[in-house]
Amino acid sequence: MLRLTIIVMGLIFAVGQANANVLGTWMTKGERSHVRIEKCGEKLCGSIIWLKDPNRKDGKPKIDARNKDENKRGRRILGLPLMTAFEATDDPKFWVNGEIYNPENGKTYNCEMTLQEDGILKVHGYVGVPLFGESQYWKKVEE
Repeated sequence: MLRLTIIVMGLIFAVGQANANVLGTWMTKGERSHVRIEKCGEKLCGSIIWLKDPNRKDGKPKIDARNKDENKRGRRILGLPLMTAFEATDDPKFWVNGEIYNPENGKTYNCEMTLQEDGILKVHGYVGVPLFGESQYWKKVEE
């Protein structure tokens, strides 16, 4: 019985460790921004915490000018909630049912994330079914 308890505790620890690996700061495609992924209750979410070019040509901070919701168009890109509602699966390296917002076009997409064996995070946004979508590969820059 003690041996079974130790095995179960080891599996729980391993799953917790794998889930923790996705938490932290990630460099996005083109090294233009950093997104901080963290727990939001039982789910995961992420916000933009760094921009390579945080200001417009006029020196003012970049804003969410293309958002479909006119009330949100004045929000700064730096600090913007980008990812919401990711749910864990039985696979500790795979999260589903999330959404990702693209401030470049003002659209929100369904999204899933996969932490690959090499430590790279595959972020797959799509409309409808995952088969039709686009993936980005993010590199971790900070725990």
